[in-house]
Amino acid sequence: MTVLLPIPRTALRLRPWRPRDRQALVDAHRDPLLRRRLTTCLANDAEARRWLDAQAYGWDSATQFSFAVVADDDMPIGHVVVKVRDAGTAEVGYWTAAQARGRGIAAQALETTSRWALDTQQFVRLSRLDLLHAEDNAASCRVAEKCGYGLAELLPPAPPDFPVSGHRHVRTGD
Repeated sequence: MTVLLPIPRTALRLRPWRPRDRQALVDAHRDPLLRRRLTTCLANDAEARRWLDAQAYGWDSATQFSFAVVADDDMPIGHVVVKVRDAGTAEVGYWTAAQARGRGIAAQALETTSRWALDTQQFVRLSRLDLLHAEDNAASCRVAEKCGYGLAELLPPAPPDFPVSGHRHVRTGD
């Protein structure tokens, strides 16, 4: 895939995930906070390989657009994804590796990806992006609000994947 998005005013870029990113994925998923927040945990090379295959399939089928957030050394320090749900709607998600948190990377990556998804990309027509997170994830709530995602709904727990209440934030295209 040749999609490469520079993140304005930073040395960061977004690019599709690559097979050589397996170890960076496994390393990032060793973080207890990340494991607690995600529904998928990649504990070894085989799981990372399957996950990367699923990301490539998402691009090929225009159902999911998954980006590695990379700095100058091209090593992934985060992830942002657009998952097409139904006509005109997609769900976004993101994470930042432990060593890169607290620097605004998630908000920068989400903003760039949101603009791309709603205004630039030519794969599918999207007019609304949903962002879901656990109610106790204040950092994710701040990222959503910073990127123009308004709180639209409080979500009840949905075990086992979502054992606590959540928020649905929404951003629409111009």
